[in-house]
Amino acid sequence: MSADTDTRTTTVYRVTGMTCGHCEGAVTSELSALPGVESVKAVAATGEVTVVSAAPLAEADVRAAVDEAGYEYAGRI
Repeated sequence: MSADTDTRTTTVYRVTGMTCGHCEGAVTSELSALPGVESVKAVAATGEVTVVSAAPLAEADVRAAVDEAGYEYAGRI
């Protein structure tokens, strides 16, 4: 078997309310705590949050993490 099999999932979400680097950090921190998340890149200027995970994340979990960070989850892009 090859160890090169890549089963990671990349998903882009829309998050409203982020205005600065602190906002990006809060969203990144909460989403990074979800099981299976490998990386998170939040961009306040566009409201886009790109998440790379070992498997697709449950939308309810993403919504809860964004809510915990103090912002509004507006769906997948």
